[in-house]
Amino acid sequence: MTVPLPADTLPARKENAAALCQDQLARAGVEPFLGADVSVGVENEFQVAVEGRAAEVDLVQTILGSRYYRNLTRRTGRGDLAPHMLGELDAFLEGRRPRVWENSWVRFPRRLLGEHAGSILAHDLLADKSHPEGPMRGDTDRFFLSQGGEQWLRIPVSYLLKLALAEAVDRPESQAPLLRQTAVRVMTHLISDNSSPEVISFVVVGGTAETPPGREAARETSRRFFFLQLLVEFANRAFGLRQHGQTCRMYLAPNPPARQKQLNDLISDQFYRELFLNPCLSGWPRGEAKRTYMDLCHRVLSRSQLNTIAKLREAGIIVNNLVVLPNTSSTSLANNGTHITLGSRALSRLFLAQAGAGGRTCEKRLGDLVIKIVEHFLPLFVATCSAAPHRLAFSDFHPEKVLGYLPHELDYTHLRMLWRRWKKKADLRFCGHSFTPVGPVWLDRLTSRLLGLRGDALPDVRLLDYLVALQGTEESPALNGVEGNQERLKHDLTEMGVFDSRMAIYLPYRMRAAAAYGFSGFEGRHYSLFADLGAGLARAVNLQALVTALAYRWAINGTITHAQIPDDPHTESERRQIFFAAAIGLPTVFVRADTRNLMLRRILERVEEQRPSRRYRGHVRIQVDAYRRACLTVLAQEAERAGWAGHFRAELETMAAMLAGSEPTA
Repeated sequence: MTVPLPADTLPARKENAAALCQDQLARAGVEPFLGADVSVGVENEFQVAVEGRAAEVDLVQTILGSRYYRNLTRRTGRGDLAPHMLGELDAFLEGRRPRVWENSWVRFPRRLLGEHAGSILAHDLLADKSHPEGPMRGDTDRFFLSQGGEQWLRIPVSYLLKLALAEAVDRPESQAPLLRQTAVRVMTHLISDNSSPEVISFVVVGGTAETPPGREAARETSRRFFFLQLLVEFANRAFGLRQHGQTCRMYLAPNPPARQKQLNDLISDQFYRELFLNPCLSGWPRGEAKRTYMDLCHRVLSRSQLNTIAKLREAGIIVNNLVVLPNTSSTSLANNGTHITLGSRALSRLFLAQAGAGGRTCEKRLGDLVIKIVEHFLPLFVATCSAAPHRLAFSDFHPEKVLGYLPHELDYTHLRMLWRRWKKKADLRFCGHSFTPVGPVWLDRLTSRLLGLRGDALPDVRLLDYLVALQGTEESPALNGVEGNQERLKHDLTEMGVFDSRMAIYLPYRMRAAAAYGFSGFEGRHYSLFADLGAGLARAVNLQALVTALAYRWAINGTITHAQIPDDPHTESERRQIFFAAAIGLPTVFVRADTRNLMLRRILERVEEQRPSRRYRGHVRIQVDAYRRACLTVLAQEAERAGWAGHFRAELETMAAMLAGSEPTA
């Protein structure tokens, strides 16, 4: 390892944009993202399921009544298809125990909708909700069916929540004007987007001069979750769902349901999209256009998943033609996480007042730098604050399957290092020899049983099963502080078949620009499932606020500059590999001894468990847990220096206890 760079020798030159913001904020006398300046909003992605018999549940009946199923039956009858394809699908539809159907829609008589809920539905079926006199959506017919001689309504559970709220405040005992007004406001927070419901905070909370915002954010999230449970129970009764053999359930779960993955293997990608992509009835002025966008996302992510095979071959991880092709239909949009967004009132006022190019340039330059700094601390959150545990069987351990989207997120050097260390960590060895599956499922399962090979358990599989962070290119880095950089990167990745320029950029920590969102802040997208919605969620919010506040302080003061965290793909991959290693549960990673990333060097100088690598020349072997403890040490020392330690002492002590093994983690 090279001699550590002392903290006080780092260049302190202020860039022009940083100097402008520093002067403005100094006059305002506030620290961004600290105390009363910080605001918090939480978005939860929920899992839903419908319990009931196959003859009464919408998912089964939609499949059996589809042209896809009829064509499959005809082709099987003619001998065009092997009989097992139809047989496996029929077995899935008929043999489910328990009778739980994740992400199924619900159906009930249209007459059970009251006048107010009916008017809400009619408005949401408009092609453009800002033009009430305009045409209806082109897919309106799919939401209605005829059953028993009357019209029935069929909708996803995410939209059922909105209609249930409209119905509840339309009852005679609930028609107070204030209640109706509040319900209308709350409805805008019940968003239909991916497969599952997405619900954002009903109230934006904040911190005070004495207390960080975590406790209030946890209280709001817990109350909102309880309120949503009441809505689901009300819908089960008011719309006669139980009476018609359907019982809705809503809960928090980070991973795509195993049975939904099984169904995805039995049907085409287009039919999967018809069944599970949300129609986006709520939360969007042009819902059908938003649904088309979600269709694009699914197609791109599915194609991108297939394209990882070529990268794995180029990286030398796949060395022959024995590969198991990933499914042509990805279930990654059924991943459910929690997004925590922090806003700064001072920065929002500053950048909204400077709405011209100067303000945008300043916000962009500082914002990209803050994201780069924060990414160094993201391993602290993985499996401690949130997790998505999952066990991989031996037969699953094909690199083209288990590495997920990592070939698009890490460079080849770190990808090879990670894969080699992962195989060593997993239970794939017998009598000193490492075995990997060869392809045929029956043979892999037999090998697993005979040799006692169990595969591996992962702390947070969601971070591997979803495109979390797009890797920059040499000419188009995503975080160099230059306006338009992400658009240029998306264009490059589109040409490479990795992404589509019409989609939003994928980052684990994403800036919310004042000009686009009305406030200036950052969205943390790295959370999976919290152990609880109380202390666990509060701790994550407070820790995120501390990391962001320190990062912004360093950026404004010139303590850390863009030049000190280079934007080349290898340096970017070098810091992100630690984040993904924590998600896999790898004990060690390898970092260049002469890394040009001075932020990383600052943390590494506090890492005790490190030594020169015998395998990778010029690299240092770092213990992941030791790296996380070093991150915590940096935060504690800098918070003490800034006079903030008292506000965050509880979070820092609990995190230290988790990393020491004396407190349970998520």
